[in-house]
Amino acid sequence: MPERKNAMIRVRDLTRTYQMGEFEVQALRGVSFDIRRGEFVAIMGPSGSGKSTLMNLIGCLDTATSGDYLLDGLPIEALDPALLAAIRNRKIGFVFQQFHLLPRATALQNVALPLAYRGGLTRDEREERAATALQRVGLADRMGHRPSELSGGQQQRVAIARALVNGPALLLADEPTGALDSRTGEEIMALFGELNADGMTVVVVTHEAGVARQAHRLLELRDGLLVRDAPIGAARRTAGSLAGAVARRRRLPVRTAWRRAV
Repeated sequence: MPERKNAMIRVRDLTRTYQMGEFEVQALRGVSFDIRRGEFVAIMGPSGSGKSTLMNLIGCLDTATSGDYLLDGLPIEALDPALLAAIRNRKIGFVFQQFHLLPRATALQNVALPLAYRGGLTRDEREERAATALQRVGLADRMGHRPSELSGGQQQRVAIARALVNGPALLLADEPTGALDSRTGEEIMALFGELNADGMTVVVVTHEAGVARQAHRLLELRDGLLVRDAPIGAARRTAGSLAGAVARRRRLPVRTAWRRAV
């Protein structure tokens, strides 16, 4: 495991149990891992694996039933709701499958919105920071456009710029390519790669193997348990060997077997 001082995210024995009437549902069952500053990590798993629950806990949108979670050295379980809200605003940039842009606001106004909640900045300062964020994602020439005047990929870039405008320590993306065609999705993942190359810690939650393979490390969940933690290269080699075995056994094309193995 990485040294504590180098860990952006440090999770130990994290559990989350939901009460559903008379029944308890264990969404997470004792998950432990570290994510270092500057890593690009994909969290992958099928529906019901616990990946969305884990994303909510990492993003301080929910609290664990038990276990420890340190975000950039802060013990999340010990913080009150006001401090958690401040952390969500200052330390975490969220990107979702749906873009959640204000339809009547321009790209510049949408990106500047989190700065208004932060306070302490003049309107000119907010717009200057928003413009810088839009330039960073390649939309310098679309600042005055409303969402209806932008493509899906451009709208997601606006959403990414909005996530970056407060200078977060962590970029957390939940199925960020789910509403996009495959080519645009690849462009968005390439943008995440560029941001990571600049030093940003990026965590992408996905059920798509093709999206996960573009990260540098894979955390795979099944039934609320962490079943794999490996560099993407190692994960791909393991999946490749499994795909070959599946292809031979079932007489499938290797590409088809690969998709089923990863």
